[in-house]
Amino acid sequence: MKIVILDGYTENPGDLSWDGFAALGELTVYDRTPADQILSRIGDAEIVITNKTPLTRETFAACPGMRYVGVLATGYNVVDIEAAKEKGIPVTNIPTYGTTAVAQMVFALLLEICHHVGDHSKAVHRGEWTSCPDFCFWNTPLIELAGKTMGIIGFGRIGQNTAQIARAFGLRVLAYDEYPNDAARALGDYVTLDELLAQSDIVSLHCPLFPSTEGIINKDSIAKMKDGVILINTSRGPLVEQADLAQALNSGKVYAAGLDVVATEPIRADNPLLSAKNCIITPHIAWAPKESRARLMEIAVNNLKAFLEQKPVNVVNA
Repeated sequence: MKIVILDGYTENPGDLSWDGFAALGELTVYDRTPADQILSRIGDAEIVITNKTPLTRETFAACPGMRYVGVLATGYNVVDIEAAKEKGIPVTNIPTYGTTAVAQMVFALLLEICHHVGDHSKAVHRGEWTSCPDFCFWNTPLIELAGKTMGIIGFGRIGQNTAQIARAFGLRVLAYDEYPNDAARALGDYVTLDELLAQSDIVSLHCPLFPSTEGIINKDSIAKMKDGVILINTSRGPLVEQADLAQALNSGKVYAAGLDVVATEPIRADNPLLSAKNCIITPHIAWAPKESRARLMEIAVNNLKAFLEQKPVNVVNA
């Protein structure tokens, strides 16, 4: 059985092992696959593993040997799952590997906004503390989180883990989700989206990207927010209308934004958020701690094992 991994580098740049897959068949791993080489690299492989390399209807038509597609991520919009279903090809994803890592990144971004630790450290190394007439100084306003309100849009696993950390900081938690979970009520108060926007000092996005959520943060929803709100997005870039957010940052309506994702990745040079005020952008790394990627690898291998045992799990197009 031939197994091909089309774009393995971001999952495993060399600090993990592909041995779990290699034990299941004849394995070929590519770091990256250009669009014009997708078909040739799949060839007659039965098992295709992808992260962000797209598998379209045309791909499935041209590669009749495919029996299984594994996505090395939670999101699976890079695969035409309906076309795969029509061919009887299960598509699996990795639903839970990054919960703690992503929630941790929320607060890495938020605390940087609150304290600008990196900038202050650079100032010290430039000699600004040495020459300071006082025992301390700060170059930006410092923000205490306790007593403020965090609104979490999307209250699934990551949203709830974020809420647990938020409560440890003394934050009040509001939650909006289309499918409220009674067990999660201990972590936050469910409210309408408009109520969340109006009451939150911090808005953190944790919802999946669906037609109903695309652009959920836009000029109209921003207008409903408190003046000086902080926005965090570690979920999906297209949840935010980027030009609207940039305008709100530059006007001061949104005090700051911490973003790990943008609409087009890698980020384009003309993205308006690159020149917006008080906007921290990291290169989609919330998922990437080694511990998190190791969990992803284990789940991906187990997904394939379950398929080979005719007991498929984590199938997104059943």
